[in-house]
Amino acid sequence: MPYPEMRPRRLRRTAAVRRLVSETRVDPAELVVPMFVKEGLSEPRPVASMPGVLQHSRDSLRKAAVEAVQAGVGGIMLFGVPASRDECGSGGTDPDGILNVAIRDVVSEVGDATVVMSDLCLDEFTSHGHCGLLTPTGEVDNDATLAAYAEMAVAQATAGVTMVGPSGMMDGQVGVVRRALDAAGHTDVAVLAYAVKYASAFYGPFRDAMESALEGDRRTYQQDPANLRESLREVALDVAEGADIVMVKPALPYLDVVAAVRAAVDVPVAAYQVSGEYAMVEAAAANGWIDRERVMLETLTSIRRAGAQIILTYWAVEAAQLFHERY
Repeated sequence: MPYPEMRPRRLRRTAAVRRLVSETRVDPAELVVPMFVKEGLSEPRPVASMPGVLQHSRDSLRKAAVEAVQAGVGGIMLFGVPASRDECGSGGTDPDGILNVAIRDVVSEVGDATVVMSDLCLDEFTSHGHCGLLTPTGEVDNDATLAAYAEMAVAQATAGVTMVGPSGMMDGQVGVVRRALDAAGHTDVAVLAYAVKYASAFYGPFRDAMESALEGDRRTYQQDPANLRESLREVALDVAEGADIVMVKPALPYLDVVAAVRAAVDVPVAAYQVSGEYAMVEAAAANGWIDRERVMLETLTSIRRAGAQIILTYWAVEAAQLFHERY
């Protein structure tokens, strides 16, 4: 039927009509907020390259967790910033290490009101900043690292975490973590697999927040940004090894990957809107170049539209409140 009978603009005429026919909605329960806790802090400390994001003290982390629950956020992903690091990242497996202590703190504060998750990687705890143990020649030793991940997974599960997030991109990491959890009696602890993690330039502000000691780069174990088929292979392997959820990281530069992964698997798909994505929007908004709230919601909607059911974002709490108002 030709114009003027066909007028698609009829369904855009008012906010109420647009809301009625909206094809994609982001539910606050689908948002996960990453939180950093730094050992030894008495007060929270702003992260300079991520306006609005804090390195928390243990006390401020508890309060922030409660605020996230009150906003309706679906989960909290915890990262620990230790006071000291060593070659083998022993702080990650220490029951009294900052991340395991933070897990206990948050679980005791909010219980099952939200999903408490924890990053499972050695980069937070190693003096060289890599995600695994190093050989004498300085290469990341995949299989030795797997043994450390297994121990770390059990430590986090013992601390009370609901879901672990192995993020180091070691071959076989999901299977090793799953077997270790099951053998230790933690069969109910879920695995959120960082199945697709690119060697991206968008991680810079995160490394600032983590006070990363990284030497060199991670291109021998994180993925080449040019590759898509490789991502689908990684996802298939992680699902076969027992991943409960698979994740793509970063999100916005890889929406095609998110869509391809969603089409390939029948487990939930997550995407991580990383620090560089967040910082770019905040910087542009601070300069008055963009409408901050509209861009925030637009980016999250695009990630959801691409197929991510779960979105990790530093805007989770604020965005949850805005989406409540919108819908």
